[in-house]
Amino acid sequence: MSMDHAAIEARRAELRRRYVLPHRPPSSARGLHHAALLSSDAERTIRFYHELLEFPLTEIIENRDYQGSNHFFFDIGNGNLLAFFDFPGLDLGPYQEVLGGLHHVAISVDAATWERLRGKLEAAGVPHQIESGASIYFMDPDGARLELLADPLGEMYGSTVL
Repeated sequence: MSMDHAAIEARRAELRRRYVLPHRPPSSARGLHHAALLSSDAERTIRFYHELLEFPLTEIIENRDYQGSNHFFFDIGNGNLLAFFDFPGLDLGPYQEVLGGLHHVAISVDAATWERLRGKLEAAGVPHQIESGASIYFMDPDGARLELLADPLGEMYGSTVL
């Protein structure tokens, strides 16, 4: 498939010109309360995020929308949560990347934590890919793609994004 990269860049420039304002208005949002992903095994997910990635489990409650399902939360810093549902008894398929779906979740960590977690991922045999010396991409036990990013919040690869 051939792409017209010049046209794509021109469209990106037009969107940037139109919507990235020099005096950005304040957001109507207070922050990300939580992003919710799916888990096929609550304990395995808790071990992965709580023990391996060092994101403390903050609560586990019953999912109000599906009796017997857990809704559980991990502290990912800065007042933000990463949450999961499990749906026992439902035959959910494996993770897929689809339009409107999850591509990846990027979580900022400081450089020393990035190095420590990279070592833990390697020791645990979790396949991963390092990009630009600041990003580690890997998948959780259910196939959701994650990124640990050593850049500060609001920055990405030397660009200010917030």
